[in-house]
Amino acid sequence: MSVETLIAEQVMSRILVVVKPEESPLMAWELMRRANVHHLPVVSDGHLLGVLSREDLAASWSGGPWEQSGRQVGALLTGERRPRVLLDTPLPRVAAILADSGCDALPVVGKYGLAGLITASDVVAAVAGRRPRPEDAAGEVMTGMFHLEPVLPQES
Repeated sequence: MSVETLIAEQVMSRILVVVKPEESPLMAWELMRRANVHHLPVVSDGHLLGVLSREDLAASWSGGPWEQSGRQVGALLTGERRPRVLLDTPLPRVAAILADSGCDALPVVGKYGLAGLITASDVVAAVAGRRPRPEDAAGEVMTGMFHLEPVLPQES
């Protein structure tokens, strides 16, 4: 199988950590840190609202933990619609969309909504010869909705 014949479904990450729009930036940061991910799809009632990156969080950070716990990640998503790709989008087209949009991650959507996430690192790995394993090429998407309760500093 050549790189030109690969499609998004064969290269995407299927196990995702997602966040609800009402969660705080503090919680999103902690989820990213604990899961060692750089992107969090923001999902509400099964619908993808956008993808939040570590850079988005860092750029919007102001104040300390107390201020961050009172904000919502949904407000950090810009009104601008970011690109998405379909499961059968050819990998060269995915790479072109990543390059043209300036994004480093694209949600992959299927018949039932969010199916996975494909990052620039996934594309580079595929080009470098890391071929998808058969067990990665098919199967059910496993998404995780985690909820952590931060311990905030007490006001004196």
